[in-house]
Amino acid sequence: MSVPSLTDERRARLHRRVRFIVFFTITWNVIEAIIALSAGAVASSAALIGFGLDSVIEVASAAAIAWQFTRKDPERWEKATVRVIGIAFFALAAYVTVDAILALTGLREPEHSPVGIGIAVASLIVMPALAWFEFRTGRELGSRSVRADAKQLLLCIYLSGTVLIGLVLNSLFGWAWADSIAALVVAVLAIREGIEAWHGDIESPFEVLEDLDHDNHEEVAP
Repeated sequence: MSVPSLTDERRARLHRRVRFIVFFTITWNVIEAIIALSAGAVASSAALIGFGLDSVIEVASAAAIAWQFTRKDPERWEKATVRVIGIAFFALAAYVTVDAILALTGLREPEHSPVGIGIAVASLIVMPALAWFEFRTGRELGSRSVRADAKQLLLCIYLSGTVLIGLVLNSLFGWAWADSIAALVVAVLAIREGIEAWHGDIESPFEVLEDLDHDNHEEVAP
């Protein structure tokens, strides 16, 4: 991907934007983790506990980006930061897989959790906008690490959706296995994204939106 040259002023502004994004991400996910882990413990919900731990991994990924962009030369630390994010993807996949298998074998039976449903809905509202904002910033900077962290947020969106579906189906029909099946799909996606991040092959998770955005710019251009 060709990256247009940036002025020093624009680059500094984008660096500040990245620091704001990771600060917001860390704050949001710390709150989300506390709520999800507490609600998961009360409801004995493996899905909610997994969701809370995903928020902890999100914090680790955002912290890696924050560390990178406090360095004098952030680009120098690009490869190491992307590797850390890749490891975070693998850790999430491992936990979700084990958690889902335990639920499928009947070792855990989640109960109804209105708080869990609420935090999953809130995540589905906030995370897509944040991920899109971060990916656009990373694309303009030409930063693989920032784009990889945006894909980590996108995976959080997938997980929020599957947790929400599982909690709702369990509440309405008593289908305790539903979120486990969906969680295994998320684990597969996490492994794929982890491999891509490890090799530095960060594709856009917003290809359709980017195509629309590109078409709109072409229509407006004289």
